[in-house]
Amino acid sequence: MSHHAPRRSRLAPRCLASVGIVLALGWYTAIASGEDAAAINPEVETTEGETADPLIEPEALPAVSMDLTSGTVDKIAQRVLAEMSLREKIGQLCQVAVFGADLPEETVKDLRAGRIGSLFYTGSPEQTRRAKRIAIEESRLGLPLLTPRDVIHGFEMVFPIPLGQAASWDPDLIKAAASIAADEASAKGVNWTFAPMIDVGRDARWGRVAESAGEDPVLGSAVAAAMIEGYQQPAEGSDGATVYEGIAACAKHFAGYGLTEGGRDYNRAEVSISELNNVILPPFHTAVDVGCATFMTGFSTVNGVPATGHYQLITETLKEGWGFDGLVVSDWGSVVEMIDHGYAADHREAARLAFTAGLDMEMATTTYRENLVDLIESGAVSTAALDDAVLRVLRVKLRFAMPRDEQPRPAGSQASPRETARQLARESCVLLKNEAQTLPLTPSELKRVAVIGPLADAARDQLGCWMLDGNPDEAVTVLSALKQALGPEIEVAYSAGAASSIDESDAGIEAARDAAAEADVAVVCVGEGWNLSGEARSRANLRLPGSQRELVRAVEQTGTPVVLVVLAGRPLTIGDETAVADAVLYAWHPGTMGGPAIADLLLGVESPSGKLPVTFPKQVGQSPLYYNHPSTGRPALPETRALLGSGRDDFPELQKYRSHYLDVDPFPLYPFGFGLSYTTFSYGAVELSTPSLRPGQTVGVRVSLTNTGSVVAEEVAQLYVQDVTASIVRPVRELKAFRRGRLEPGESETLEFALSTDDLAYYDNDGTLVLEPGEFRLGVGGNSSVPLDATLQLTESASTAEAPTRRPSSR
Repeated sequence: MSHHAPRRSRLAPRCLASVGIVLALGWYTAIASGEDAAAINPEVETTEGETADPLIEPEALPAVSMDLTSGTVDKIAQRVLAEMSLREKIGQLCQVAVFGADLPEETVKDLRAGRIGSLFYTGSPEQTRRAKRIAIEESRLGLPLLTPRDVIHGFEMVFPIPLGQAASWDPDLIKAAASIAADEASAKGVNWTFAPMIDVGRDARWGRVAESAGEDPVLGSAVAAAMIEGYQQPAEGSDGATVYEGIAACAKHFAGYGLTEGGRDYNRAEVSISELNNVILPPFHTAVDVGCATFMTGFSTVNGVPATGHYQLITETLKEGWGFDGLVVSDWGSVVEMIDHGYAADHREAARLAFTAGLDMEMATTTYRENLVDLIESGAVSTAALDDAVLRVLRVKLRFAMPRDEQPRPAGSQASPRETARQLARESCVLLKNEAQTLPLTPSELKRVAVIGPLADAARDQLGCWMLDGNPDEAVTVLSALKQALGPEIEVAYSAGAASSIDESDAGIEAARDAAAEADVAVVCVGEGWNLSGEARSRANLRLPGSQRELVRAVEQTGTPVVLVVLAGRPLTIGDETAVADAVLYAWHPGTMGGPAIADLLLGVESPSGKLPVTFPKQVGQSPLYYNHPSTGRPALPETRALLGSGRDDFPELQKYRSHYLDVDPFPLYPFGFGLSYTTFSYGAVELSTPSLRPGQTVGVRVSLTNTGSVVAEEVAQLYVQDVTASIVRPVRELKAFRRGRLEPGESETLEFALSTDDLAYYDNDGTLVLEPGEFRLGVGGNSSVPLDATLQLTESASTAEAPTRRPSSR
């Protein structure tokens, strides 16, 4: 199956002159530690003044019998809306979190009175089930409750972090993993996940790049579609309508969060209108196209406007422009934080700005509960807007929160969670170096293997960030897996070398050196602990932390072949370490079955097939570094190397006044899309079905792929295109499609891609879709540095009115 560029629709008539940014962390610490949320986010339970609760009904409401099953979702929602009081409507827009196993009496009262629309799952199935029962059986309307949880990369079974999953370039497998996670979460009472995070992430300093699908909108769109469909599990109902067997997904953070300035979380983002539409928004539009139930805004600002109060993004683009009919929820406390931004004066204004921007549900804070009654009654907020928000919440509830069997699916109804986790971890690992075919290891040639490093036997660390419900005791580490795979005949000597990834002591290095000196090969597991990436985990230094750099050098100096296994949540600047290692396998944080997956690859059970979803910088000062950067008038020449340390007085004349650095060459350590295999692949010349196109036509792109080595393996073929001349400066190249295939030794396959003129159009800085005549260069290969040898001509232009409507699609 090939995966194609997202096809984008034209935006709403007003161009996006300002945009906001996002996050979903604030509540992580509280959930992970069980601490009271108010101690971490005091706004959660505080109000401005000691006034009576505005959501308490002034008089008793009459009993009503609600039919929540007859008719379409829209008809049922309208029927419910007609019976609701003003305060019941507002209650549906309020989301709260209660920690611990018990439900406080005040929460019980609110559930009975319909003053809560959503209650977080915080780790207690019993609490959640009781809350659901009260909402359905003891409230006037009997409306089900939305019970969300951050199910980011697994629930009980932990899969690789999302960035690692993206490295697999395997949407079908990613979808299977999300489906397993949804089933496990649903069995505990969860019916809504705050995933996937589909922000394009270009800066390795940013901790949440671990949760992203990387730097490219085409790959990001494919991953977004896979995760959403896996979580929600759409199926055809008996009446032909779509029904959902999974849990509601949430596309976050809408939009631009991944461009956070300096890679520092919660910082602002500044982005041009063309880049916003061409790079940042396509994965979100794909989310709408595949039926994502909910969207989340965020904490930060884009072009000066907080995302949570961004009318152009939420209403004009998402709801009106793209036709999104689900609900939009804030991030934790982001409504109140508009006061800190200086965008709102107080809670009342924050509620008004968020609601009129199109925010349907407020997470954690209580400005809607405190102020919407007055805002409606005073005319500051329209009743029509309130009804629209409530209908959106009701639609999501009717599709995902109605009572159902929460028992796990019968065995055999889907792939084994452990085997799926193992396969996805295998496919996510990227082979960066393999000098002299060091890998795979041949057990018959081994007597003693040294397994070294603070991450070799670190179960919790390999599970990665945003892991709330997995059990580290069930994780199989690299050390454990290698011992089992090698058997009793081969000695496995273990030395951690350091107590953790951040341990700066060198006390353990001597023992590690001794273990390596007496071994046939040293497998050195280094990188980042789980808490060095994720939300609020930005780094200004991307080197291996602690004493790990010294550890790698000490092992290398023994002369024993070194296989470096890196477990991390982001790209690290490991150039010095890769230079001295014989082989390098980048495993990210691979999840529960990471150890067996890595052992499979080291021992040749499978060949590595992962490809980088992000560019790896040589030095942190190159960040943000990404392959699809705009052309510059003075690009660095390919032979450019750093001046400092070279012994030269200056650059050669032809290199001098170009875009480069003095102290490092301007090129990446490893390019986007890169990844080695235990075999070799050969690509033939690109053939086009036609040398020219007119608007509305499609060209067939054909290339032969041959496994020229001796190992069966999988390759990810990638199609790149450059728009040579345009009305605005365009990227040096863009991924347009990819295809993953498995070939036996000596086997050839003809790969075919369909490239339409929709794929050649772009948005300009007025937010207008443009399709211009001219030359396009194409190339197909195994990474983003592939030559663009084929040429295609677009012979006619299309006016704005004639330009094809482009809707995102990952396929």
